[in-house]
Amino acid sequence: MDIRHLEYFSEVAKHSSFTKAALTLHVSQPSLSKAIKQLEAELEVPLFYRSKTLELTDAGKALLVNVKEVLNSFHNLNSELNRVIDLKKGEINIGIPPIIGASFFSKLISQYVEEYPLVDLKLEEVGSKMIKQGVEDGSLDIGLVCNVPSRNGKFEMMKIVDDPLKLVVNKSNRLSLKNSVHMKDLQHEGFILYREDFTLHDRIMEECANHGFYPNVVCHSSQRDFMIEMVDARLGIALLPSKVADEIMNPHIKSIPLVNSSASLELGMVWKKNKYIPHSVREFINMAETHLSYN
Repeated sequence: MDIRHLEYFSEVAKHSSFTKAALTLHVSQPSLSKAIKQLEAELEVPLFYRSKTLELTDAGKALLVNVKEVLNSFHNLNSELNRVIDLKKGEINIGIPPIIGASFFSKLISQYVEEYPLVDLKLEEVGSKMIKQGVEDGSLDIGLVCNVPSRNGKFEMMKIVDDPLKLVVNKSNRLSLKNSVHMKDLQHEGFILYREDFTLHDRIMEECANHGFYPNVVCHSSQRDFMIEMVDARLGIALLPSKVADEIMNPHIKSIPLVNSSASLELGMVWKKNKYIPHSVREFINMAETHLSYN
């Protein structure tokens, strides 16, 4: 059933005239009459009494009631689709590792919300491994992940940050007297480390192994603020991204560069390969490429 035929039928019923309806619809009267006959043939019932005046049959009256609802729904659907296309509406589900919070891309979010206030931005704070899983299974549209995966895998990706890790230590610790620290200097320290479902956990474990020792892990956490509090409490040392470490305002804590270390936070944005990308999500990616892409 052609939606145009229903629109033609509704207009003829409104004017009780093929001539007036044809003028309103900007179609020829023969074309309009042909469309109504096709609709009657499809429904196998007459819709109009064709005499001196044009009147609806009982079938025509019944159809008109339903046609009004169908046309209203159709027009509403078009309006909704146009809003989505024009980015007036939409939804984006984004995964963020707790260890970085929003500090690395808060300006991007602020700008996007300002330009597209009706797009619903939902942020979920989980580890990079779970973010990759969420992007893969579709529960997340975009993920910010530590240690960017290969482009040849399941994801499209954009590198955003390559931020070296720094030692975060209480000033009562002997290491706080140094201006730089070698990884080997940490082998007898207690490590406040990310949980095992975090990519940075594996990266730090690998870096320690590369320097000939297995770290003494005294605490696992997913929250950087808690890790910093544990350093303040002298429970141990932590390795945090430079941007995070340099923002610590605690007077009892010092951040120190690591030498001969390749450990870093490789922060990237990923989305699923070969999947339809909604307009709202695509615009977020485009905006990130403009403002965040790492060169």
